[in-house]
Amino acid sequence: MLLPKFDYHAPGSVADACLIMAEYGAKARPIAGGTDLMVNMKKRVVCPEQVVAIGDLAELRSIAGENGVVRVGACVTVSELAASADIQQKISALAAGARALGTPLVRNRATIGGNICSARPAADLPPSLMAYGATARLAKAGGERSLPLGDFFKGPGLTHMAPDELLTGFDIPVPPPGAGAGYINIGIRKGQDCNLVNVCAYIALAKDGAIETARVVLGCVGPTHLRAPSAEKRLLGEKPTEALFAAAGKAAMGDCTPILDFRGSAEYRRAMVGTLTLRTLKMALKEARDRS
Repeated sequence: MLLPKFDYHAPGSVADACLIMAEYGAKARPIAGGTDLMVNMKKRVVCPEQVVAIGDLAELRSIAGENGVVRVGACVTVSELAASADIQQKISALAAGARALGTPLVRNRATIGGNICSARPAADLPPSLMAYGATARLAKAGGERSLPLGDFFKGPGLTHMAPDELLTGFDIPVPPPGAGAGYINIGIRKGQDCNLVNVCAYIALAKDGAIETARVVLGCVGPTHLRAPSAEKRLLGEKPTEALFAAAGKAAMGDCTPILDFRGSAEYRRAMVGTLTLRTLKMALKEARDRS
């Protein structure tokens, strides 16, 4: 299947890319790894008249820690994310999400920015980023802004980015001592398939061992990745036990709205939300205690 015709731009900087996006607006699409965009263009899901290549811009390819925050450029590949010592040591659930995404060939091309901008409810990276409280950095010719990732998604394939904006990266707070997270995804088969359910859980323990911060983020069971407020409320202020985590998993089942499709039933997905919430909370607790 042939690609539709388009004009190709290779800006030398983010500022230049923003000027191109400002000129063409909704007629332009940025491209980095292209693992989503090229497929969608071949299928005529999207037919941009202008394609703006940003994958080689050095400004968007770094991972750096500063002032208690890990800053990740939008064009860091998923393989680079998974291999980063900073990510593995400080933000382990994001590294787990990166390792779980697709196949080695896909991970070598796909970028963290592309995975987020695709706004797929089954994407692997949003749950961990949301659980860690990450913010997205957006740039355009008129300036920059930050947006909490929980407010970034509008619906399947839809975000709150303006047509002339570029996603330039993410700011991820480094968890304090006594905090930990866990991520798990499940699908029909490993690798080249869409997730059935994915969950990330994050907890931070107070000095007395009670849970003072809790975030549970669910994927594949709503129009966007979503927090599980009932599960989080059930956890706050309590001492962690398996029974508590099971109760939180049951609460999370009521926070989601899964669908029926050829990959699985809504009932199965809802049940897996409970199971994966329990398992990821146990992973988060282990890491939190190890980091105390």
